[in-house]
Amino acid sequence: MKKRILLSLAAALLAVSAGFACTNFIVGKAASADGSVIVSYSADSYGMYGYLAHFPAAVHPQGAMRDVYEWDTNKYLGQIPEAPVTYNVVGNMNEWQVTIGETTNGGREECWHGPGVIDYGSLIYITLQRARTAREAVEIMGALVKEYGYVSEGETFSIGDPNEAWIMEMIGKGKDEKGAVWVALRLPDDVICAHANQARVRQFPLDDPKNCLYSPDVITFARSKGWYKGEDKDFSFADTYNPLTFDGLRFCDARVWSFFNLYADADMSRWLPSAQGNVKAEPIPLYFKPKHKVSVADVQAAMRDHYEGTPLDMTGDVGAGPWSMPYRLRPLSYKVDGKECFNERTISTFQTGFTFVAQMRSWLPREIGGVLWFGNDDANTAVYTPIYCSITEPPFCYSHEAGDAVTFSFESAFWMFNWVSNMVYPRYSLMIDDLRKVQNALEVSFFLGQEEVEKEAQAIYKASPASAVAYLTKYSANTADKTMKEWMLLAQKLIVKYNDCVIKPENEDGTFRRTPEGLGDRVITPGYPEEFNRRVIKETGKRYLVPKQKK
Repeated sequence: MKKRILLSLAAALLAVSAGFACTNFIVGKAASADGSVIVSYSADSYGMYGYLAHFPAAVHPQGAMRDVYEWDTNKYLGQIPEAPVTYNVVGNMNEWQVTIGETTNGGREECWHGPGVIDYGSLIYITLQRARTAREAVEIMGALVKEYGYVSEGETFSIGDPNEAWIMEMIGKGKDEKGAVWVALRLPDDVICAHANQARVRQFPLDDPKNCLYSPDVITFARSKGWYKGEDKDFSFADTYNPLTFDGLRFCDARVWSFFNLYADADMSRWLPSAQGNVKAEPIPLYFKPKHKVSVADVQAAMRDHYEGTPLDMTGDVGAGPWSMPYRLRPLSYKVDGKECFNERTISTFQTGFTFVAQMRSWLPREIGGVLWFGNDDANTAVYTPIYCSITEPPFCYSHEAGDAVTFSFESAFWMFNWVSNMVYPRYSLMIDDLRKVQNALEVSFFLGQEEVEKEAQAIYKASPASAVAYLTKYSANTADKTMKEWMLLAQKLIVKYNDCVIKPENEDGTFRRTPEGLGDRVITPGYPEEFNRRVIKETGKRYLVPKQKK
């Protein structure tokens, strides 16, 4: 592994646990529209530079060692023996279509920062370079932290391959004991699942190794600390190692509730009190069967959710401003006149560095079956472009060489998407439709073209798998480049159309209207929405009322 890549990864996920970062959704193969296993992830952290990591496949000599650097701090942790063979990894998916996402749940502080050399970020990428199935990934992760120690906080991992989806929860043993305790459940094929910075696995089967794996001391360790005294069969990982709090429910499980509210075959009002922060309410179940088969596009839509149309919707109050902005500035918690207050933490959030929706399919050659639909910045304002798991080089605009967190570049997808989204946020309802039109057109074109592209790739694959990989590498780069060009045009259009808080009228074909003399047509001054004006007058009294003039 190149040190430059390690440095970039560390910078990318600096303070990832701050602000209840990251969201994952999981869809089993019998719950998905096309039979694929689907895993989504948003890497949410302020100051993060999001890019598409790449680790080429390699063969390592006997005795080779691997340097390990902590993601969050770039601190050198030590070395571990390198695997004899490592697999190609693009983003969070490898050439075998194994995908790993995560959300930091924190958990008991007494369990943090144990001795060792493995942090959660290194654990993901080391495992992806070594695992050929999701089950094997679980086993490798457990073995790595046992042998080399675990130095991070509590984590929940989504682990998928073309046939299985697993949820794994892990936490260390504290400063005086090496290793970690963990549990991993294979999810039923016909369900959807979610996690968002709060542990989700409660009771689990102790004698079903086909569907449940766990560290031998996951219960005895808790007993030794006095955290659990009941029978083994009643042991709950989440309740023991990451007990529910108002924050864990309102800021974290609320996102889980919203995903289920979109697609679960259940009346989610039953679990709304839990999502609203009531620690005595019934916890949200780990998974549900969907009300209809869930597609990749459905999961992408869920990643863009802000609780619209639910009791948690914040687009209608004064905090949304004149143009219904579905975001709030951080921090999440604040005080007003000595009272504790908070903002909602939605699924879509502006501090996202990168996001993906992984599509893993068993009926295609592995080099073709895995697609990482990848985007930079806020999922709501990003474009998910297809990145095939076998490609040998990431598109340049997604690479760590295109820019960094404090270096703007027109060649960097991270900065292009941030540029556009930050124009849209302040006047959200006025401008979001312009963005959505381009976003939808691109994503629909990628979906419509997918079958033909993969048909061509399969034809090439029969003669030469390497040539098929080269074809997909070029295609992935072309879709990314096309998106970058369209986003540059969108950025230019937005600044022209909405310059100086007015709107320049357009023709039906999207060009700007001109007068018969060739000048730009008369601009529209939209003013503020009536409801916002009403609030202004209510707050300011007579200040802005025009006085009645005596005749």
